[in-house]
Amino acid sequence: MKRLFKFKYPKFTLLAIAIILSYLIFRNDYIANFVLNLGEIGYVGLFIAGMLNAFGFTAPFAIGFLISYNPMNLWLAAVTATLGTVFVDLLIFNLIKSSFDDEIKKMEKTKLAKEIYNEIEKDFGDTIRRYLMYVFAGIIIASPLPDEVGVTMLEALTRIKQLPLAIISFTLHLIVALILLSI
Repeated sequence: MKRLFKFKYPKFTLLAIAIILSYLIFRNDYIANFVLNLGEIGYVGLFIAGMLNAFGFTAPFAIGFLISYNPMNLWLAAVTATLGTVFVDLLIFNLIKSSFDDEIKKMEKTKLAKEIYNEIEKDFGDTIRRYLMYVFAGIIIASPLPDEVGVTMLEALTRIKQLPLAIISFTLHLIVALILLSI
């Protein structure tokens, strides 16, 4: 434990370790079967699958569940799954905002971060840079990649508020859920 805190960014290190552990845990067939059997509990299962969709290593299970689920009401099923994802995205957002802020500020002061920011600022300007960050983070949030990355980008680079994040997350995940449930 003492060695961990010698790292410059211990919280990001712990986050990376948690992602790797999550991957190892969800490679287990028992857990995969549990996720696939969520359909037997209806809309609660959809909400849980939506929650799993927010994390990079559990997203494949959620996607498999949504593709194999035959909802009676496509819109209600999509909204239910999306609410689960938005719930987790907001939890991630609040965790990052409250506990990672010190490391984000420390990272912003590094030479590399300043060079990247200056290069983007020089080539695109502040307004276009901000829109590009939203687009890039939105692509990450809507994809099976970990929402943690997209939410962290939005919080760290744009200082987004909770309501706009919820709207962006809901819209993107609703589109994805509708597509997956329609397959």
